Amino acid sequence: MITQEIQEQIESYVAEKMPAAEKASFEKMMQQDKHLAEAVRQHQVMVNSFATFSRRTKLKKQFDSFHKEWKEESKEQPFIYTYGVRAFWRNHMTTVAVAASVAVITVFSTIFMTNYLRSLEHQQVSNYAELKKENNHIKKRLSDISASLQQDVTTAADYAASATGFMISPNGYIVTNRHVVSGADEVYVESTNYENIRQRYKAKVIHKDQKLDLALLKISDSTFKPLAYMPYALNTRETDLGESVYTLAYPREDIVYGDGAISAHTGNDGDTSKYQISVPVNPGNSGAPLLDAKGNLVGIVTGKNPNEDGAAFAIKSKHLFTLVQEIPADSLLEPLTLPRKNYMHYLRRPDQIKKLQGLVFNVKVYKK
Repeated sequence: MITQEIQEQIESYVAEKMPAAEKASFEKMMQQDKHLAEAVRQHQVMVNSFATFSRRTKLKKQFDSFHKEWKEESKEQPFIYTYGVRAFWRNHMTTVAVAASVAVITVFSTIFMTNYLRSLEHQQVSNYAELKKENNHIKKRLSDISASLQQDVTTAADYAASATGFMISPNGYIVTNRHVVSGADEVYVESTNYENIRQRYKAKVIHKDQKLDLALLKISDSTFKPLAYMPYALNTRETDLGESVYTLAYPREDIVYGDGAISAHTGNDGDTSKYQISVPVNPGNSGAPLLDAKGNLVGIVTGKNPNEDGAAFAIKSKHLFTLVQEIPADSLLEPLTLPRKNYMHYLRRPDQIKKLQGLVFNVKVYKK
């Protein structure tokens, strides 16, 4: 969503009134956010259109004035028409040349800016791939299913896309990536614990943060029973390079484990809100929790660089606090408290996974 502040930044950037440091930061934001890049491109096109129209109107008035003067000159000297043309050209050659130059510069400036913004967007898209898994085998949508069938209309075959999410509070709040639930009409979450007990709940999208690419969901199903506590803790400190990390995700219908390490303290194009990690990821891994060896949450998997092997990215876990703090109090259906105490730091990894498995969900998106 383009806020008033971002709109003002766009106008300042397009008008070339933005300070150099702020301009560099803003261009980096455009590389990371294709929606922002598109908004800047559209504003640039609109401004150029207005400028071109204004120049054309001014130029038309000039030519109308020239034409009127030319006609008067022709009336006064009917037998020396050639002289009138030469006199007109001699008197107004500079003005006409400037007007023509302005028109040419305007056209080429518009073409250059459009191509430049497209190149920024293309660079951002080519170096970063979201990990939402599209369901290419979908046969039916919600609007195509008859209500007379008397069944759950959101069966596994009907979802349009899927990814991963995980519970962050005992009362059913779940975090995933914003791009996962963007455009969703309905969202369901599914998980299977280590005892192979399957859980499926309807969830409501509470809040989405476009800049952080995070979304907060809340289980809204009456069959859900709140948990006693969350077994893991949220790590708000910077995780060391080389630190061992692992993730649980749903790139397929079954939960999948993956491990690796923190490769860099910045994400794609130097994004300080993310880590680069060496964990193998695939479509469906978006929104997966990233944990350290002690079972502390250190990040949320969000994407990868398709042009570089082993270059995946995770949003740093401290930004969950930012997400929660920006949510209006009246938007929360119940109080939300992020986990602060780790109850599994002494466990072996297989035992940690057993504790976490039922808290990691396959997020399925349905569209009408």
